[in-house]
Amino acid sequence: MRKKIMLLGSGELGKEFVIAAQRLGHYVVAVDSYNDAPAQQVAQEREVINMLDGQELDRIVAKHQPDIIVPEIEAIRTERFYDYEKQGIRVVPSAKAANFTMNRKAIRDLAAVDLGLRTASYKYANTLEELKSAVSEVGMPCVIKPLMSSSGKGQSVIRAVEDIEKAWAYAQNGKRGDQSEVIVEAFVKFNFEITLLTVTQDSGNTLFCLPIGHRQENGDYQESWQPAQMNEDDLKECQRMAAAVTKALGGSGLWGVEFFIGDDGVYFSELSPRPHDTGMVTLAGTQNLSEFELHARAVLGLPIAEIKHERNGASAVILADAEGEEPVFSGIEEVLVQPRTDVRIFGKPFTRPFRRMGVILAYDTVDADVHGVRDRAKALAALVSVRPSRLSEQ
Repeated sequence: MRKKIMLLGSGELGKEFVIAAQRLGHYVVAVDSYNDAPAQQVAQEREVINMLDGQELDRIVAKHQPDIIVPEIEAIRTERFYDYEKQGIRVVPSAKAANFTMNRKAIRDLAAVDLGLRTASYKYANTLEELKSAVSEVGMPCVIKPLMSSSGKGQSVIRAVEDIEKAWAYAQNGKRGDQSEVIVEAFVKFNFEITLLTVTQDSGNTLFCLPIGHRQENGDYQESWQPAQMNEDDLKECQRMAAAVTKALGGSGLWGVEFFIGDDGVYFSELSPRPHDTGMVTLAGTQNLSEFELHARAVLGLPIAEIKHERNGASAVILADAEGEEPVFSGIEEVLVQPRTDVRIFGKPFTRPFRRMGVILAYDTVDADVHGVRDRAKALAALVSVRPSRLSEQ
């Protein structure tokens, strides 16, 4: 039976999910805070609201009567999800999962305190003075993040006392929602970090994709590659931790579980209850099913026979460098003339400095050097530039 899905947040990840859901025969209403967001361009219907307004959220849910609600962003009145579940609407992965994972405090305390997973030392701060105290306790260098944010917004590293006030201001400017509280984390000495895409199903089975390596700048992903090379013991520990935290949160869907890998083992970092930006590498055909196809199947309760490694692949982002509207891309032809290459332009209607506007995908056989594929993706991304055809008025 065809389901009506309400997607809350309509960015590039949501766009790929909409396409995957429609290919399975389902109907999507895409919601965002601005019109013509990427997922709205491919959905059957759209709504434009402030998702932090609980009354507006209630209004469109009552209007459309969706069978399933799929959150794609953090800035949502997720406490309303409990009521929607009581109404018989399925919330993905679950109302509890959405509430916990949209707030770094809830998910960190669940992981570190309730489940005993290994994490960086951390403190919370509601004010600048509390931040100064937290930094003193945690030590420098340390990382500060808003409790609610995305794509690294508001995140910075404090290396000296004079960085504290700037970090506080940056966190407040980059936060999503109305919470001023931040988390202060000790800096973990890690060799690399990974995303472990984890699929939970109605059957109770949990599946894992091969680990994805990624590089971030200012908390925002710049490139990713699959598979990331790591020893088997560390991978099994990542899988154990991912299974524990997703089981505690409940529900079905794809999760992006992030880990730091150091000389002394594995540290749990963060968790997203939806497709992960680093997982866009799966669009290069690294698996038989992309992360978006896996999410759609899990959300709809459809079987997943297997997750098979089919290629080595890498992704590298295309960033804007100016603020404006009607973006124009150059260099696409130079990329696509190269073999084993693809590109995704997200369709965002306006630009701002460092906004992610597209992604380059490179791939090769399963026995190819993944680092060579990664270098190729980065080199090709450097050929592409994006500029607005109309600059924003200052």
